[in-house]
Amino acid sequence: MKKALGLLLGLGLGGYACATVTPHGLFTDNAVIQQAQRVPIWGTASEGEKVTVELAGQKATTTAKQGRWLVHLDDLKAGGPFTLTITGDNTIKVNNVLVGDVWLCSGQSNMEFGLAGAHNAREELPRASQPDIRIFLVARAAAFEPQDAPGDTAGLNPSDGLSNESHGHWLVCTPENVLKATGWTAFPGFSAVAYFFGREIQRTTHQPVGLIGSYYGGTLIQAWTSLDALKRDPAFDGYIRTYEAARAKASKIREKFPEARKRYDLELAQWRQEAGDPFAQATREWEKTAGVASPPLSPRPKPSRPAPIMPPTGDPGKNTASVLFNAMIRPLIPYGIKGVIWYQGESNAATPHDYEKLFQCLITDWRSRWAAGDFPFLFVQLAAFVPPPKSPATGNWALIREAQSKALLLPRTAMAVTIDLGAGKNIHPQDKADVGHRLALAARRMAYGEDLVFSGPACAAMTLEDGKIRLTFKHAGHGLQAGAPPWTADGTKPAAPTELSGFAIAGDDQKWIQARAIIDGDTVVVSSDEVAHPVAVRYGWADNPSCNLYNQEGLPASPFRTDAWPLPENPDVVATH
Repeated sequence: MKKALGLLLGLGLGGYACATVTPHGLFTDNAVIQQAQRVPIWGTASEGEKVTVELAGQKATTTAKQGRWLVHLDDLKAGGPFTLTITGDNTIKVNNVLVGDVWLCSGQSNMEFGLAGAHNAREELPRASQPDIRIFLVARAAAFEPQDAPGDTAGLNPSDGLSNESHGHWLVCTPENVLKATGWTAFPGFSAVAYFFGREIQRTTHQPVGLIGSYYGGTLIQAWTSLDALKRDPAFDGYIRTYEAARAKASKIREKFPEARKRYDLELAQWRQEAGDPFAQATREWEKTAGVASPPLSPRPKPSRPAPIMPPTGDPGKNTASVLFNAMIRPLIPYGIKGVIWYQGESNAATPHDYEKLFQCLITDWRSRWAAGDFPFLFVQLAAFVPPPKSPATGNWALIREAQSKALLLPRTAMAVTIDLGAGKNIHPQDKADVGHRLALAARRMAYGEDLVFSGPACAAMTLEDGKIRLTFKHAGHGLQAGAPPWTADGTKPAAPTELSGFAIAGDDQKWIQARAIIDGDTVVVSSDEVAHPVAVRYGWADNPSCNLYNQEGLPASPFRTDAWPLPENPDVVATH
């Protein structure tokens, strides 16, 4: 306990003088507390105040130091609802608390993509009454310094139209609350991937599940990684310099902001009087008369001049190194969790060559900071995107996928392959149900010990055989097959193909040729009449490859390459969100 409390104080979170005992912002009504671990519960109180915590028959007492208190409860059993009682000079009761498994769900827009945007939302939203699933949405925010509590909505863009009520507290999973917990209004609702994942875990374990959604579209992985972790590797010095420059610039902007805000307020008041109020009145009149016609009798009114623009505040941009870790991950530590699911990488596709180190740095750093061992870290490999390639074996997204797959070298990691779930020009595929299912399969094996096939085929070895290459696979399940996606954007179920696709072969000249591939037991034999002496194979190596190797369990093979040849710098750059 001393170590954990020291961590909280050491991060500049002490020194608060509190008149009443208060739990940390993660401990709200409807919370899920992690089972079968030594879980911390903490908050603020007056200096020297005696604090007692009671939950599910356990009691722990401590004394507040520097305005902070922390206790641990040991190996709570799944169940509830319970009341969490915190007593100091006053008493706080946190109601309808469950004990179960808590999963942190993080990443960028494909994790943020809400349930209302999923391809099966019409059927699934009404079924979202899941009382044993609880959801917690962390507000979008960015900060130069590590923050204490989640729920600070300073990072919200007012144009998003998001209510503060949707952030910073636990909600029982219902259709109404799923929609309320919207991170991104383009695809409303709590994370569809997280929801489908959590529902399968709850149905499988028959125990409560808590889902903490901490995600932000269009973000880089370095923004989710702590500054201390980045500083340990000289390869990331550029990110540190960018952070320091942004922070110095922000400090100067903040100094000027009060005067700039005064000018802005005066300009806004003048604009409202001269243009804004007349525009609003003209709009109301138009909506009553000309606007109700179809088509409208006249164009919608416009203001006589644009409104003034709010001056910069000095807040960090969302992609500055470490600022999302500080504001959206650090406030969650050391809340007890079962593990992490992660869906990110699209925004790093423009500069993919350091993603391997960045991703492993993030995983290692988060585990170290939680100080709860190597908890399961399950992640999504990027889906296909943009038009199919004109030639084999090219693509930045292939590099990101390879970097992601190398994180499997870390203990207790697993990868959900989604190469078959892409939607061409749509960077946000609608089929989130299969993404959640594949992550849940990984969790059921990695976190819950089920004996099941949780991964698609993964290339394990290659051998040269008289003008051909034989590939051996792990995770072949009950056998290899040429398969088809479970869902397509046009709503049709494609027929199972009769031949494998997606393989390219090359000789020592490193020229890649589309190849024939034949399944032979748990191996695939690859060849081409144009390559007499092949030495290497690539599969699915493109931003949007046509590839169809699956196991009999219906899980797709991960793209791979058997060569270690130098790769071109940025063979393509794809716009991302």
